[in-house]
Amino acid sequence: MLAKPSVNSQVAEIDYLLREVGGLLRKWGRDILGGFDITNPQFEALLVLREHGELTMGELCAKMFLACSTATDLIDRMERNELIERVRDTADRRVIRLRVLAKGDQIIDRILEARQAYLTNAMSGMGASEKARLIWSLQQLSSVLSREA
Repeated sequence: MLAKPSVNSQVAEIDYLLREVGGLLRKWGRDILGGFDITNPQFEALLVLREHGELTMGELCAKMFLACSTATDLIDRMERNELIERVRDTADRRVIRLRVLAKGDQIIDRILEARQAYLTNAMSGMGASEKARLIWSLQQLSSVLSREA
């Protein structure tokens, strides 16, 4: 009879696998970004801005877990590369918001397409039910971790 794994060993295995998968995703993500004129932090900032709409620098920093000094340099480079622009808030002219420009939208679409093509190929051996189980499990984990944050 097989022994039931302890909760601690299950948590340790989950921790290990998340770190392993995260590292692999970061590696191939960097490889994919190598074909584009954009850095990973710039890509992440564009994704956050696309998902949440126009944000202030402080809001972007909070969502990306970045120091504002780090984000300022990042945003300056992105603005020079015409990926985003700074715009005055219509309700309060003192507030500056960050807006994704057409070039930024286009590069996000191309990168996401390349990432999804890679995943499609990498997961080609998995059946639909396995993918559905993985989606469900990741949704559950995301939900639990979001509540903890």
